[in-house]
Amino acid sequence: MLPAKDRLTICFAHVAYQFQAQFEARATGLASFQVWNREDLAARIGEADVLVISGFWNNDLIPKASKLKFIQSISAGVDQYSKEGLAAAGIRLASAQGANARAVSEHALALILALARRLPEARDNQARHVWRGMIGDLTQREDELGGKTLLVVGLGRIGSRLAQLGRALDMKVIGVKRDPTRGGDAADEVVGLDGLSGALPRADYVALTCPLTPETTGLIGAAALGRMKASAFLINCARGKVVDETALVDALRHKRIAGAGIDVTQEEPLAADSPLWGLENALVTPHTGGETRSYEANVLDLMMENLERLWRGETGLKNQVV
Repeated sequence: MLPAKDRLTICFAHVAYQFQAQFEARATGLASFQVWNREDLAARIGEADVLVISGFWNNDLIPKASKLKFIQSISAGVDQYSKEGLAAAGIRLASAQGANARAVSEHALALILALARRLPEARDNQARHVWRGMIGDLTQREDELGGKTLLVVGLGRIGSRLAQLGRALDMKVIGVKRDPTRGGDAADEVVGLDGLSGALPRADYVALTCPLTPETTGLIGAAALGRMKASAFLINCARGKVVDETALVDALRHKRIAGAGIDVTQEEPLAADSPLWGLENALVTPHTGGETRSYEANVLDLMMENLERLWRGETGLKNQVV
């Protein structure tokens, strides 16, 4: 059970996001503090009944969290948490699934549009003061999305929203879902993971919006990339480890696929010597798909709903994990 409101302390842990400032503006009367680095988190986690966190989390913190009852994850992905360890310590966990569905789906679409309209090349030309002439080669021109096929791997909230956006642009959308019989209304066609191999050659854009699980780790490797059209693009707004990065670099270098829009990488930050930086057909953004001006407010809304549920003695949380 959570302590009463007048005895509760919330810890916000993030390197940059302004959670405490926005929380204080709500004037809830609840006590809170923010830590900006792992060292301060480790030193003060024993003060917290509630923890709002993502990247700073380490399961070694569990023994130090003597008062902790609830973690509101900042991210939709929760693969960094030991569910068994939290359950054994009596700590509840909820994800931020849905808090960034609009943001990440729009970011995925922005990557698709940027690659279709060759915006990275235009920006590079602008920096070099180059006015590109008209192009006779059809394969080298900017493209339109209408009539193209978008394959969305992972039809959760983000993937379903992206599917809706794709259909609004007159794209044909194929969704890949663990259970293709349920919740696939946003797509024109839905297949299971076992249907991915057959769907890849049909796609002009392959967008990854799936969680990282044992089934999706390394899902897009050399074999999958080899089944894509040479004119197709890969978009990764899921997790870096869903893609075999070495195989992707090789496919991009040898133009086995046309290009990639990458918001997540296997190791973050992306190493300075990563070959992805120098590939003209790769557009890299620094895991900013979900980072918008509304993000803190969206997560705080989830946290407050879950706190109210816990105070009412309810067992079910929104986006419950543990």
